[in-house]
Amino acid sequence: MRKTPVVLGALGLLFGCLACHVHLDFLGADKIEEVTLLPSRAKERILVVDVAGMIGTLGQDNLLSREGDILSQVYYRLEKASQDKHIRGIILRLDTPGGDVTSSDILYNEILKFKKKTGLPVVGLMMGMAASGGYYVASACDYVIAHPSTITGSIGVISIFPSFGVLLARFGIKTQVIKSGELKDAGSPFRDMTEEEQKVFQNIINELYERFLRVVYEKRKGVLSEDEIRKIADGRVYTGRQALELKLIDEVGYFDNALAKTLSLASLKDARVVAYTYYPARKTNIYAAQLTTPSLFQGKSLEDLLPVLKSGFYYLWLPELKTD
Repeated sequence: MRKTPVVLGALGLLFGCLACHVHLDFLGADKIEEVTLLPSRAKERILVVDVAGMIGTLGQDNLLSREGDILSQVYYRLEKASQDKHIRGIILRLDTPGGDVTSSDILYNEILKFKKKTGLPVVGLMMGMAASGGYYVASACDYVIAHPSTITGSIGVISIFPSFGVLLARFGIKTQVIKSGELKDAGSPFRDMTEEEQKVFQNIINELYERFLRVVYEKRKGVLSEDEIRKIADGRVYTGRQALELKLIDEVGYFDNALAKTLSLASLKDARVVAYTYYPARKTNIYAAQLTTPSLFQGKSLEDLLPVLKSGFYYLWLPELKTD
């Protein structure tokens, strides 16, 4: 009778020891690896880097995800590419509605730094959407191609300040605020905004908008004047063909066009097309989902995004915003 606890204890110890040496990796490789998307006998390689989902510094909502926010994903790939002598150019695939102002600007600046450091060409390829911050980032590329049905543009800034004062009052809930200055709680969701507060935030919006315009002008100054840019930068979106007519992009085409342009800028006749990914077994062609871990915001509606959006200023297209 006394043997049972002893046997169970021994089995527990055995399995415990085995567990110490068993590594169950449901996600695949432990480190990021290069995977070939289009084979070639050439040693030179063209790297595909994805900017997919909302541009920001929030991490993934998937506990099994190895990668963090979109900034770290792109930064890591650019750094890795800069250390590989066989990488001769980048195709930056953009499928994003934009994101927060600072993250969009940082990503834009990192691409400029990569180009200056390596001298390699970066061609932007807009997928389904490259709006607002997505267009901002694309402006760092040497050449920008959009699909005919791409949604782009949305040049502008937006900031959202929900107001729950009336709703809270309906339930008899009051909020008392003690502050050091009159504008310390400007933008508070517990009351309506004053005219003075609106002016303060509008001035910030105007400054960030002017910065966006300067970025666009630096890219398009050979074909568009500042006045021409200002006229079309009213926040509206454009299709790829409309953007071409307005000279906001360089070409309407597909992946083949982006590859051909990258090869041309790199003075190459041929190259292997590759990507850096944790999932090489699943990423075997240029249209296989996306080449990075899905973004926190990908595949979600605006109603899902609003609770996650932190207070701040955004280069972002919000097409489904409803006020009723």
